[in-house]
Amino acid sequence: MAEISSIVILTGAGISAESGIDTFRDAGGLWEQHRVEDVATPEGFARDPDLVLGFYDLRRKALAGVQPNPAHEALARLDAEFSGELLIVTQNVDNLHERAGARRVLHMHGELKSALCTACEMRSPWDAAMSDRPPCPVCQAPSLRPDVVWFGEMPYQMDRIYSALRGADLFVSIGTSGAVYPAAGFVRDARELGVRTLELNLERSEGSHWFHESRQGRAGELVPTWVDEILGRG
Repeated sequence: MAEISSIVILTGAGISAESGIDTFRDAGGLWEQHRVEDVATPEGFARDPDLVLGFYDLRRKALAGVQPNPAHEALARLDAEFSGELLIVTQNVDNLHERAGARRVLHMHGELKSALCTACEMRSPWDAAMSDRPPCPVCQAPSLRPDVVWFGEMPYQMDRIYSALRGADLFVSIGTSGAVYPAAGFVRDARELGVRTLELNLERSEGSHWFHESRQGRAGELVPTWVDEILGRG
């Protein structure tokens, strides 16, 4: 295989599931016993802000009880040791990539530990509850919401992601269902750009046929092996 100098990695719920974080949606259309439409849409927030704020308060608090797993740690090692261009694009709103030590991370769906003010549109690091309507650290309005991209909203930094894909030699998808767009379309975009593509997933995703190669298994086993391969080529 030709030398690899630029890698774009997409991570999804499957990589954090092995740390004990629930995947986004189960077979019944529920997310941690709530309808996705009630807790992950602007309409749900407008209808019942107390429910939505309380839901994300619990998820934010639960982060303290989970730890990065070997897949997160392997990507952090790649981040530290790979001398080429690297961008880890995650659909996850947890902070496990960063806690493992990765720095070249982009959260396209936002972050649990960030607050977005609907009054001044400023973002602030956030660890506390929002359900008691604390003031925005910037404008003091009691108008904070989770800095999380809900269904019907535009993911963050799409221009940066597509720019990275255009310059990539390799696109790797880890722990994703291949069902949520626009992220599910990255592999097709990469293929059309002539980028090599690899899927590491518990099972074949909905878009698995777009990948040049697909490996099935636990992320905690597949990802360290793949990172060893990449770093061993230099």
